[in-house]
Amino acid sequence: MNASANQNTQPDGTGPLSGLGILVTRPAAQAEPFCEALTAEDATVIRFPVLEILAPSDPTNLREVLDRLDDFDIAVFISPNAVQRVLNLALADRDWPATTKIAAIGNRTAQELKGFGRPADILPPRRFDSEALLAQEAMLDVAGKRVVIFRGDGGRELLGDTLKERGAEVTFAEAYRRGRPEGDTGELMYSFSRGQINVITITSGEGLRNLYEMVGKLGRMWLRKTPLVVGSERIAEIAQELGFKAAVETAEDPTDAAMLAAVHRLADQLRTSGS
Repeated sequence: MNASANQNTQPDGTGPLSGLGILVTRPAAQAEPFCEALTAEDATVIRFPVLEILAPSDPTNLREVLDRLDDFDIAVFISPNAVQRVLNLALADRDWPATTKIAAIGNRTAQELKGFGRPADILPPRRFDSEALLAQEAMLDVAGKRVVIFRGDGGRELLGDTLKERGAEVTFAEAYRRGRPEGDTGELMYSFSRGQINVITITSGEGLRNLYEMVGKLGRMWLRKTPLVVGSERIAEIAQELGFKAAVETAEDPTDAAMLAAVHRLADQLRTSGS
């Protein structure tokens, strides 16, 4: 999929986000609800997906794992994309096994599970990352239990390694791959050059790194001085590592509602400071 920037502006300009140009970087298939929420408040939305969701490199492996779902005591879903890929396949042929508990690493993942009629049995109340999931009581006493982790390609190994240390038998299943979109950044650079991007929204560390690489040397000068709204503390840390100098507002989680609330907080800061 080609990445491209596209603007949508509300006509009356009286909403709470009027005058703000907001770069939305979610994958194209997931971005529309967030874009609609922003334009409903009169923001100008610039769409530029920085992640592409692809089929797993070995679909056979995923199918083999799904064929023996009953063998697992706990199934961990790392992301909404994992939920979509796995449950679309699994529930087409059978019901979810009653003995296999479902763990979700965050609210967006839990919301996606509910959409399939399978609410998470294990979900951190806050701080949606591997550390928070591992702190849940159900994930502490796992000796002898069989756990499958549905995830994208690569990613952190902390979750699997820690569960193994606690005595669990862990199976990894690649549900999808993440790719960097190929496309023309010309429209995006034009928007930056004219000062039309006031806020960048980012919901994954990999997405931020992709954006940093995609815009090239000149684009990085603009990126580093543009305020960010990020979906986790980890992304904020990556922004600091990459040399971002402008304000960074961290959402409670990467859901659309939490990101929108963080955009409002940042907008208030920008107005107060006269930016």
